[in-house]
Amino acid sequence: MSNYPLSYKLSWLPRLLRPSLGGDGSGFAVPAASLIDPPPMRTVRLAFVGDISAVANRDVPECDPAIAALLSSADLVVGNCESPIVERPRAAMGTWLGTHHAMSENFLAGALAVAGIARDRLVLSLANNHVLDQGIAGFEETIAALSRLGIRTIGTLAGGPVQRHAAGSLTIGFAAFTLWRNTGTVPFEERISVRAAKWSREAASDIDLLCAVPHWDWEFRHFPRPATRALAKRLADYGAGLIVGHHAHVVQPVERIGGSVTAYGLGDFLGTALARLPWPARIGSIFVVDVSADPATRGMIAAYRQHFFMRLRAGNHERLVPVEALDGPLKQRVAARLEAIFPAAAN
Repeated sequence: MSNYPLSYKLSWLPRLLRPSLGGDGSGFAVPAASLIDPPPMRTVRLAFVGDISAVANRDVPECDPAIAALLSSADLVVGNCESPIVERPRAAMGTWLGTHHAMSENFLAGALAVAGIARDRLVLSLANNHVLDQGIAGFEETIAALSRLGIRTIGTLAGGPVQRHAAGSLTIGFAAFTLWRNTGTVPFEERISVRAAKWSREAASDIDLLCAVPHWDWEFRHFPRPATRALAKRLADYGAGLIVGHHAHVVQPVERIGGSVTAYGLGDFLGTALARLPWPARIGSIFVVDVSADPATRGMIAAYRQHFFMRLRAGNHERLVPVEALDGPLKQRVAARLEAIFPAAAN
C-alpha cells in the first residue's frame, strides 16, 4: 500500500539504529546568515519546527525556557503534524506497536503551551505519510480537533496548492506536499497534496513570500539524496523563496539556491519514532527566518538561523534542552555530529 522503494524499506532499520553521515556533504551553507545589508527596519519572524508526535511521550514534554522564549518571539510558527489527532486510536494494535501514529487533542494543546507556541500563530502541515494512520475517520477527527484548537493547516487537497496565511504584516503562501504515503493511492491523494511545483501563477499571486514545505527524502540520513537536492532546485526555480523540509527525523543542512534558502530537515520537534532512540536521532532544530517588511525589500529573507536542541528522556516524556546547556560526553558527541553536518556550525 505504501510507495517506498524496496531498497528504502531494507535500509530503514539499520539507519534508525545508526543514523548515517553518508552522502554528498558539499555545497551547503552555514546554519546562520544575514542576507540583507543593512538589515531592514521592519521584519516578520517565522519559526519552523520539525515533526510533532506523541509516540515517544506518554505525558506532555518539558521545554527549556530558552526554547519557549525563542518560539514565542515568532509571528508565525510552522510545523509538521506527524500524527493524527484522535481520542481513541482505531488502529489500536498498530498504534501500540508504533507502526501507526496517534496523539490526543489534550496532548497537543499541552505540548504547545509548554513550548510557548500560541495556537493562533501556528500553522501545521498535514502533508505527511502518517496522516491517514487512523483511517479516513481519524483524518476527519484531526481536522475537527485542529479547528477547535484554532490551529491553521496546510497540505490538504481542499486547501489548494498554495495556502495563504498572515504572518504579522506579510502574507506567506505555503505549498506543502508529501512524496510518501503509508496507504493506498486513491484515499490518500483525494485528501493530501502530493504534487511538487504544480501551482499556477494565479495560485501564487498576492503573496509576499512563497514557502514550500515538502515531506521528502529518506529517513535517518543527515545529508539529503541527490534527487532531493534536485527537487529543491526545481522548487526554487518555480518561485519558492524558502523551502523547509520534513521526514528525515534527523537534522540536515541548509543550502542557498540563487536567492532561495532551503533547510532540508529539522529533525523531530517531539519524538515520532521510539522512546529510546540513538542519540543522533534526538538532536532537533528550530529554523528561524526573519523576513523583510520594508517596502523596498518586502518578502525577502533578511536573516536565518538554525537553533539546535536535544530531546532527553525524563520518565514517560521528553525534555527539550538547547545543545548549549548539555554537558559531559553527550555535549561533545553532539558538537562533533553538528560540525560534521553544518559548515562552521553555530554554537
